[in-house]
Amino acid sequence: MITDEAKRVTVFCGHYGSGKTNIAVNYALRLSSLGKPTALADVDIVNPYFRSKDSENELRDAGVEVVSLPFANTNVDLPSLPSQVYGLVEQRVRYAVFDVGGDDRGAYALGRFSPYILEENNFEMLFVVNFYRPLTRTAKEAFEVMREIDKVCELPFTGIVNNSNLGDLTDEDCVRRSFEEAQKLSDLSQMPIRFTSVCDKLTDRFRGDAFFPIHLQSKFF
Repeated sequence: MITDEAKRVTVFCGHYGSGKTNIAVNYALRLSSLGKPTALADVDIVNPYFRSKDSENELRDAGVEVVSLPFANTNVDLPSLPSQVYGLVEQRVRYAVFDVGGDDRGAYALGRFSPYILEENNFEMLFVVNFYRPLTRTAKEAFEVMREIDKVCELPFTGIVNNSNLGDLTDEDCVRRSFEEAQKLSDLSQMPIRFTSVCDKLTDRFRGDAFFPIHLQSKFF
C-alpha cells in the first residue's frame, strides 16, 4: 500500500472537481491511522468554497494537524499563506499532505515551497484526475492540465491518482471503465498510477486488489 511506504511530503494537485481535497483528507487520515505524525496543509488559493478545512474536526479528532489559509470559509479570499506551512517543509517533523488549488493558478502557491521540498527529496507529487469531469474526459485533456501545472509549481510530478467517479452514482463499472484512460495518461506522461480510489460502499468489490489501497469514506466522497 502506498501509505505504508509514504514519502514525508505528499502533494495532491489536479483540475477543478478532480476530488483532490477528498483524496488529501482521506490520505492524511490513513497516514495518521498508521501511527505517523501527520499534518494536512490546505494551500488552495483558488476555490474558497470547498476546502479540506471543512473536515477540520474529523481530522483533528484523528490526530491530524490542520494548517489552512487564515481566511478559509469566510467571505475574504486573500492569497496569503500561514507561516506554519513553511514550518512543515523546513522542520521535517511531520508527514505533510498538501491540498493544492486547481490548475496552474492554484499550483503557483506551491512554487514558494518547492525549493525546500526538492532539497529534502522525500516527496510525492501526485496528479489527481477524474475522467468524468469536463475538460479531463480523456487522457490527452488530462495530460494538458498536468503540463500546465508542472510549468508553474516547479515541482515534478511523480505519479497519478485515478479518482474517476460520479459521486453517489458511482458503481463498480464506473470505476473500472476509467482504467483504460488512466493507463493512457500514464503512458503519455511516463508516470505510474499510484492508486485508484474507491468509496467504502464498493470496498468489497475490490478487496485484495493491489490497485485500491485507499477506500474513500463516503462522507468525504
